[in-house]
Amino acid sequence: MEINEVEALVKQLISDALELDELNVNFDGSQCSIVAVSDVFDSLSRVKRQQAVLAPLADIIQEGKIHAVSVKTFNKQQWQRDKLFNS
Repeated sequence: MEINEVEALVKQLISDALELDELNVNFDGSQCSIVAVSDVFDSLSRVKRQQAVLAPLADIIQEGKIHAVSVKTFNKQQWQRDKLFNS
């Protein structure tokens, strides 16, 4: 599977599982970086947020299509602040 196909699959799996305001998926070799933005994360701990994003990817991680994943999650307010200070 080509990187762009895996990237599209990751986006689709996460989008189907979670109602997100924004989703960014980037690959650098086999390293996958995910940024997910939604107010659904408000009531979740950092660990639960990451578990929510990673759960739909369990099969493709198990199959070895991706193996190094970095996940950052934000609610909308946190995301606006992060973009302001890190852009």
